[in-house]
Amino acid sequence: MLRRYLAGDGQAFDLLMEAHQNRVFAVCLRILRNRDEALDAVQETFVTVLRKAAGFEGRAAFSTWLYRIAVNTCYDILRKKGRRPTVPLPEANDPPDPSAENRLAAAELRPSIEEALAGLPEEFGPAVILSDLEGLPLRTVADILEVPLGTVKSRVFRGRRLLAARLGNLLDDSRYPNNENDE
Repeated sequence: MLRRYLAGDGQAFDLLMEAHQNRVFAVCLRILRNRDEALDAVQETFVTVLRKAAGFEGRAAFSTWLYRIAVNTCYDILRKKGRRPTVPLPEANDPPDPSAENRLAAAELRPSIEEALAGLPEEFGPAVILSDLEGLPLRTVADILEVPLGTVKSRVFRGRRLLAARLGNLLDDSRYPNNENDE
């Protein structure tokens, strides 16, 4: 689609954006925890993709490049606002947790999980979000965050430990996705 866009097919970019906008929004929303800021980040992400499309070299998957832009855009927004805390979104705005056994369990845990995620140090949050909530392989997370694979493993491990401590182990460890073999 990107090649088609670069060759002059304007609709190709619209299709590309439609294919990825929901996941980009989910990542931005989880990092920024503010719907309006997440929508701005999604818009800025796709504007950046438009501006830099010709420079995409294809060394990584397009989605990896796209998520890297989205995460960097979120970091820029956080830096600009000085990391002031935001009010969590009402749980009705976030889709149910697909790993929960039912919607009631997801609704009961969501406020605690959101609060615990918000309390993670900035270095751990995106790694845990991309790995555990978005289900991306650790190698992909490393590419997106532009850090070594070992660093991502460490950040995810430490982030999970902090979450478990904050949540009081509401869920047993077997419920965590295991991406260690997804290198």
